[in-house]
Amino acid sequence: MGALIGMAAHLEDKGVTVLDVAGLAQKNGPVTSHVRVYNRADEVHATRIEAGGADVLIGADIVVASGPECIGKIAAGHTALVVNDHVAPTADFARNPDLDLSSTVMRGALERATGGEGAFVPATELAEALMGDAIYTNILLLGFSCQQGRLPVSLEALIRAIELNGVAVEANMRAFTWGRLAARNLAAVQAIAIAAVPDVLHQPVREETLDEIVARRVGELTQYQNAAYAARYQAVVDRVRAVEAERVPGSEDLAKAAARYLYKLMAYKDEYEVARLLGDAGFWRGINEQFEGNLRVEFHIAPQLFNRRDPDTGRAKKWTLGPWMRPGFAVLAKGKRLRGTALDVFGRTAHRREERALIGHYEATIEELLGSLDLDNRDLAVEIASIPEHIRGYDLVKDAHLRDAREREAELLNKFREGASA
Repeated sequence: MGALIGMAAHLEDKGVTVLDVAGLAQKNGPVTSHVRVYNRADEVHATRIEAGGADVLIGADIVVASGPECIGKIAAGHTALVVNDHVAPTADFARNPDLDLSSTVMRGALERATGGEGAFVPATELAEALMGDAIYTNILLLGFSCQQGRLPVSLEALIRAIELNGVAVEANMRAFTWGRLAARNLAAVQAIAIAAVPDVLHQPVREETLDEIVARRVGELTQYQNAAYAARYQAVVDRVRAVEAERVPGSEDLAKAAARYLYKLMAYKDEYEVARLLGDAGFWRGINEQFEGNLRVEFHIAPQLFNRRDPDTGRAKKWTLGPWMRPGFAVLAKGKRLRGTALDVFGRTAHRREERALIGHYEATIEELLGSLDLDNRDLAVEIASIPEHIRGYDLVKDAHLRDAREREAELLNKFREGASA
């Protein structure tokens, strides 16, 4: 975008500087471009945009746009926004899975900084639906900004700059034009995108009811193991629901927590479940929809059995298996009926025994919480019941999270017991 605006300004004999600040881009950091356009070339005196000096902020990435570097360039009542509201997880999310990546929070920060002046566009989704590739997000935003009159260069100069760029000219012109149309009538363009790809635009997420939470997970646990296994899950949730309704009328918070996290523990990803998921028809349908041509699919697995661990990290080593393994997964998936029995070879490993033990421990903890539940300790009980949220990953990664979760659970349970005793 910076290069195209710069070329358009040059074509109009204007002065222009384009400073790309890559930061730690090679390590998944933010990238910003400072573009300054002057009426004449001899007026050029700076490259970096000063604090509060931006006339328009075009944000292709709302995570970066709402960060301190960009927020600092905004002046309320002066800076206009054209921001893509699609959230792409950053490297920080890998290190902090509890990071809040809600676009609502970021959008609010930007609106407060500008006093509400600007537009938020589902540019990534529109580019994917209308152009078939999210790479056209930036050029679509450029067209949107141009049509809104936010750029200090003419439409004709931008079109010529796209032509001179010489890369995918026709496609870029179409994306640019879609952006212009979106600025004129966003609802109409969204309707065309939805007609092309019905699920492309994310609808506001409605919170599931307790009945919906339970019904979906009962179905999934039936596929995971069998109806009896799912019934065990439902019996626990039904008991929590009944006691909570009696002790804390009108509340379903504890029942919802139990419904989510007992399921998480019961549906642990062992060898049988991974094989079942890899054999799912929907999974392969998604693969075929995403890729074209003659595909070769390889599987990267780290089995717990018959596998030497890395002497430096202690982690199970990865094996790479070819497409010939796909029928093998179909056979292994049928072995789920052996899960937890004396014939379950995979279930004898320390990690599998631990995962089964966690289910019983959670059921016992829930029963203890119900014994003393009241309005005063309801929130603390919900926090304890939600502890499994923090048990993530596999192998040694899961072990580390489990240790932290146990320490936190012990701390909260002591607090709960002290209150109940008092």
